[in-house]
Amino acid sequence: MIQLLAQAELAEPVTLFFDNPTLDEWAIKIGGALLILILGIISTVVLVGILKSTLKKTKIDQTALSFVSNLVRAILIVLVIVVALLISGVPQAPMVAALGASGLAIALSLQGSLSNLAAGVLLSIFRPFKIGDVLDVGGEVGIVDELQILFTRMHTPDNRGLIVPNSQLLSNNILNLTSHDTRRVDFTFGIGYTDDMDRAKAILHEIIAEDPRILKDPEPLIGLAELGDNSVNFWVRPWVNRVDYLDVLLETKEKVKKRFDQEGISIPFPQRDVHLYYENKYPDN
Repeated sequence: MIQLLAQAELAEPVTLFFDNPTLDEWAIKIGGALLILILGIISTVVLVGILKSTLKKTKIDQTALSFVSNLVRAILIVLVIVVALLISGVPQAPMVAALGASGLAIALSLQGSLSNLAAGVLLSIFRPFKIGDVLDVGGEVGIVDELQILFTRMHTPDNRGLIVPNSQLLSNNILNLTSHDTRRVDFTFGIGYTDDMDRAKAILHEIIAEDPRILKDPEPLIGLAELGDNSVNFWVRPWVNRVDYLDVLLETKEKVKKRFDQEGISIPFPQRDVHLYYENKYPDN
C-alpha cells in the first residue's frame, strides 16, 4: 500500500481543460479548434472532389460513386470534429469514454438507420439499379437521382420528390422498368360478338405492321385471348425500344379506335339485361 501511494505521489497530475485555464489559454485552444474545424471542412470538400474526379476516370457506376463520396464525406467530418475537440483541450480518456457510451446509445436508438447504411453499402456493391433508372417501388414509380448513405433520392414522372430508405429497396421486390433496352407493350382490344373477327384481326395486324417503331424481332403477338362476358378480346403484344414505349402505347390505342370506327367494328362496353317480373297480389280482381 505504501509503495502504491508513493507511485501515486510521483505520478503527474491530470490537467483537464476545465481546470481553471487562463483567458489566453482558453482563447488559443478555442481558436485552434475553430481553425482546425474550418480547415478540416474545406479539406473534406476538396478531398471528396478529388475522389469523385478520380473515380470518374475509372468509369465507376454513378450510383456507387454517389454513395462512396457521401460516405467518405461523413467519415471525414466526424474525424475533423474529433481532432478539433482534442485541440481544444478535451482530455482523451473521458472523450473516448463519452464517444463509446454515446456511440452505443446511438447504435441502439438508430437501428433502422444502421440497417439503411448497411443496405446502402450492399446496393452500391451489387448495383441492382443505377442513376436514371425508372423503378416501381411498392406501386410508386420514380426515377433514381442519387444513392445516399441512408436513403435513395428519386423523383416521380410528374416531378414529385420521392425518398426511399435503402433497407426498403434491399428487402422488397423492385421492378426496374429501364433495365433493358426493349420493352413489350401489352394491349387488349375487345370487339362485339356479332363483329367480323377475321377482319378485326387483320386490322390489328395492319396497324402494327405500319408502325416503324415496332420491332420485327421479337415478332409481335396478335391473337384471340378470350371470349369475355361482353366482348371477344384480342391480345396485341408488340416489342419496341424503351424510348418509344409511351408513344406507342398511347398512339396505337387511338389508331385502333379510329380504324374500328371506320370499318364498323364495335368496341363493346359492359351490359346487363334486366328482367322484371310482376306478381298479382290480388288474384280475384
